[in-house]
Amino acid sequence: MDALTKTSFQFAGQKNLYVGKVRDVYDIAGKYLVMVVTDRISAFDVVLPRGIPYKGQVLNQIAAKFLDATADIVPNWKIASPDPMATVGHRCEPFKVEMVIRGYLTGHAWREYKSGKRSLCGIALADGMKENQKFAQPIITPTTKADEGHDLDISREEIIAQGLVSAADYAQLENCTYALFERGSQMAAEKGLILVDTKYEFGKKDGKIYLIDEIHTPDSSRYFYAAGYADRLAKGEQQKQLSKEFVRQWLIENGFQGLEEQKVPAMTDEYVTSVSDRYIELYENIVGAKFDKADTNDLAKRIEKNVSECLKTIAV
Repeated sequence: MDALTKTSFQFAGQKNLYVGKVRDVYDIAGKYLVMVVTDRISAFDVVLPRGIPYKGQVLNQIAAKFLDATADIVPNWKIASPDPMATVGHRCEPFKVEMVIRGYLTGHAWREYKSGKRSLCGIALADGMKENQKFAQPIITPTTKADEGHDLDISREEIIAQGLVSAADYAQLENCTYALFERGSQMAAEKGLILVDTKYEFGKKDGKIYLIDEIHTPDSSRYFYAAGYADRLAKGEQQKQLSKEFVRQWLIENGFQGLEEQKVPAMTDEYVTSVSDRYIELYENIVGAKFDKADTNDLAKRIEKNVSECLKTIAV
């Protein structure tokens, strides 16, 4: 099985290439983007040394499914997914905040709560809550979208006061975030899952707000299995979840948390295959359908051909 860890395409009308931790984003004529979801995998803000076969296909196809399933709520950037690992869409000017929405007290929110804080991003939190307990209503806890370093919690009031987003636009972002989370939660429930928390990114094009980037993937969202949730909560046990948390746990167990002078543990063929199998399991649980493995022979050639043909149909 081949894994795609680097791309260097030259598409018609291409202006530049942005290489993220996982995605390679090609700007086409300043009007469109080609987002190639590679098989790179990151944890603790570090890209690990080996790619995971089919991971890019898993993430791209989950995101495409949920973008299509929510297009009636808010327009999104996707025009087409001409390849299992690539999406072509509108280039939007991103807002400098990420809209994080939480239905349950877990992860970062729980760590803040456990430390004694009873307010998160300006939202008051009730006393006496337990880890993984459901909030009475989902809460939006935005973060800054940092060019470098870590994103930081920020309140609605600070976002508007700092001019990051206008009051009118922010109200629209909030409404879209609640509606998208409700749709995602409904779709998860149909598959026996709980959408615990997630993040959405938005941008603007021609004065209109668009949903951009990926949504409801195991890299951007946390899912619990609904079966046994109440039992585990009552007993104070950890929830069975669907996310890439298992990769972080493996790294921690092998002495790596992204700190200076720590070395990434060796990733054997067996381990890489096990992570690939786990991502496919995530896909099948979240989508509720069998994962069809695309041909991994000469991935770069396949992607370049499929994307180039798609771009010919768009007025670049």
